[in-house]
Amino acid sequence: MSTASAISSSISTKAATEKEHSVWRTSIRFTLLMTLAFGIAYPLFVTGIAGALFPHKAAGSLIEQNGQIVGSELLSQGFASDRYFHPRPSAAGNGYDATSSGGSNLAQSNTKLVQRMQGDIDKLAAENPGHLVPIDAVTTSGSGLDPDITPDNAYFQARRVAKARGMTEQQLNVLIRQNTQARTFGLLGEPRVNVLDLNIALDAAK
Repeated sequence: MSTASAISSSISTKAATEKEHSVWRTSIRFTLLMTLAFGIAYPLFVTGIAGALFPHKAAGSLIEQNGQIVGSELLSQGFASDRYFHPRPSAAGNGYDATSSGGSNLAQSNTKLVQRMQGDIDKLAAENPGHLVPIDAVTTSGSGLDPDITPDNAYFQARRVAKARGMTEQQLNVLIRQNTQARTFGLLGEPRVNVLDLNIALDAAK
């Protein structure tokens, strides 16, 4: 190999090596830049905007009473007393534990599901004879922690709550209507009642 060829080969090898290093440097810089922009700056920006425009929702839709947080409008709680309206059944592994959110994944033909639902239907039908048991009173939501019930479910429970509190069903029906949320924008979803909000209003009504 002539001296000229050797020099040319050396130059080509050096150029290829420098090009390879340039690609690695560009890739690393791009990764760092995108991580900074979309992994840190953008989330902080969106969080700041949400906190400024929707402070209540951005903070978790927490509800306070007498300076203490009693729950969130987004998560169901286990009200068992007859003096309160009850949420939908929970599919969470430990009651209404938010860390166990999820559906039961049981098929309609599953014997365990059928027996559980039939037991709930029989119990509720005995509490309010002559009235159809609302479907959401015996079925769980996809998350297992749905904080809302249908107005029909709330009205169905009014008799039990009225009896336990010494109130009239008419008084409770007024509270239910006051705490019924309409469809979002008049189109999305269905009318619903937030159980925690309703129970807080119920305690305040006494």
